[in-house]
Amino acid sequence: MQKENILKEILLVLTNMPDQTSAALLAESLVTQKLAACVNVMAPCQSIYTWQGKLEHSVEVPMLIKTSLTQYNALEAAIIKAHPYELPEIITINVDGGLPQYLQWVNAQLSAESTTC
Repeated sequence: MQKENILKEILLVLTNMPDQTSAALLAESLVTQKLAACVNVMAPCQSIYTWQGKLEHSVEVPMLIKTSLTQYNALEAAIIKAHPYELPEIITINVDGGLPQYLQWVNAQLSAESTTC
């Protein structure tokens, strides 16, 4: 697979969970289902936003999810199903560059026959 084709396929998905436990459970689920090659569960952070007309301050756990375009719809559905929020943040970023070997690894981890890192 050429580098340009690999790049067109890789997505970075951002979401937040309300605590470390729910973030770790979601991360493990996404990786074991092969919907994500890797998930970084970040340190808790302060989120400030307006929800239903009210200024909110929440502690949330950001997640960086590496996946592919072909897995995205299933990944989105899995996040929505597991997420406790009425309206979860799910943002995708197209990967425009990266180490080709890493990008190949991401794709390999998402294939049904992959069993190794």
